[in-house]
Amino acid sequence: MTNGLLLWVDDEIEQLRAHILFLEKKGYEVVTVSNGTDAIDLCKERLQGGASAGMRSFDLVLLDEQMPGLSGLQTLQRLKELQPTLPVVMVTKSEEENIMEQAIGRKIADYLIKPVNPNQILLTLKKNIHRKAIETEVTQSQYQQSFQQIAMQIMECQDWKDWINIYRRLVHWELELSSTDSSMTEMLQMQKEDANNGFAKFIKKHYLEWIADLTKGKGQDRPTLSPELFKTRVFPMLNEGSKVWFVVLDNFRYDQWRLLSQELSSQFDIDEDLYYSILPTATQYARNAIFSGLMPNKIAEMFPNLWVDEDEEEGKNLNEEPLIRTQMERYRRRNTFSYHKINSQAEAEKLLQQLSSLEKNDLNVVVFNFIDMLSHARTESKMVRELANNESAYRSITLSWFRHSVIADFFKQLAQTDCQVIVTTDHGSIRCTQPVKIIGDRNTNTNLRYKLGKNLAHDDKSLFVIKEPQKALLPSPNLSTSYVFATGDSFFAYPNNYNYYVSYYRDTFQHGGISMEEMLIPLITLTGKKR
Repeated sequence: MTNGLLLWVDDEIEQLRAHILFLEKKGYEVVTVSNGTDAIDLCKERLQGGASAGMRSFDLVLLDEQMPGLSGLQTLQRLKELQPTLPVVMVTKSEEENIMEQAIGRKIADYLIKPVNPNQILLTLKKNIHRKAIETEVTQSQYQQSFQQIAMQIMECQDWKDWINIYRRLVHWELELSSTDSSMTEMLQMQKEDANNGFAKFIKKHYLEWIADLTKGKGQDRPTLSPELFKTRVFPMLNEGSKVWFVVLDNFRYDQWRLLSQELSSQFDIDEDLYYSILPTATQYARNAIFSGLMPNKIAEMFPNLWVDEDEEEGKNLNEEPLIRTQMERYRRRNTFSYHKINSQAEAEKLLQQLSSLEKNDLNVVVFNFIDMLSHARTESKMVRELANNESAYRSITLSWFRHSVIADFFKQLAQTDCQVIVTTDHGSIRCTQPVKIIGDRNTNTNLRYKLGKNLAHDDKSLFVIKEPQKALLPSPNLSTSYVFATGDSFFAYPNNYNYYVSYYRDTFQHGGISMEEMLIPLITLTGKKR
């Protein structure tokens, strides 16, 4: 068993004998040839007849550029045509910038300039052959060291900032472990469940206090909440004379943001924050609160024509533009603004065509609905559920959408302007696995993470029950209306057809309840680098 099978292509191969001996002592098997034609023939032979002849293909090629016959670049192109995933490292005397750029453009794995130190070669081998194994080992070791620290941090959480810090750390390790072949993801999942249980207790203890302080205008010992985003983020930017784009990615989680941030970091300077969504963590409540600057019961009282009750058939978020206007008028703001809701590629392309004219506005608000539609499609479509069969796959689909949709061009164009871009969401979602029985009448709402209605019956002590909706500044359609919120990764199911509904909805992404994934959500400010 060797550390790897290498092909070294160099017309002065005899002068590299010391390097080859060094690599062989490190456990590598090195095959040498002196020209590009022989290298291509050898790779082709091993690809076409390798398995039957007891030969295996090369793990990496070390390639000189300046050789008689085929040059290194010509050989590189032929090798990539034969085996596109084969790592090729240029080891050459050439320091010409043009050669470097052509090699990089043809996706070489590394570029080393002679004379090379043997340890330089060893490092590039570790990066290109053993990276995954090394990353897995190191990441597992680091998480094991952090595990106890995080467990203590969860137990000692005192305030809302502590929970944001814990959630950041858990998401960090979730992304790190998911990018390796680690077997420790189950341990992390258990730690996330412990954290969500603690978070739910914290919310049950403090949420109504925060709402009371919000009513009194107090904000020192509580987080920023949904109705305060315009007041605390948008309006101060407008006061400074900035043009602002307020971009809402519906149903967008912090872990998804962390992936997208890697795509945007070359175009923008990023200021990352998190805020707390109000309850219920659902569009009708949280997003309408953002756009109106009001809690849900105040919207219903002050603008009954713009509020849609749970039992009404019409869409619950069809009045967002007028709600923004009411907030601007309440704060006596004369800023010009536009509002756009994007549900399709065609609508996104139309928005892109309008960007130059929209830059004249002080404020432009855009809602992208893809992630929410993906969440619903994953519930309703077996094929989508298979494609996004776990958290990592769900994130991957989100990233793929971003890379291959018009939204990537949208952000590229914004990066070239002087505007400030705020990227946020109304709520996140959580993958639900634990059913909780609840009984309600026919007027009870259908959401799986929160219920409101009369005489709701349940016996799960982990639920958060609000018997007086006015204390949470929530509408109360009837005198005896109460709200019940699921916590952790639980979801509600009625006793009738219980097994069917549990089977159908288990392992789906839902929102409306209490979890870090739903309530602790990204609030990002982007400033274009204008490269």
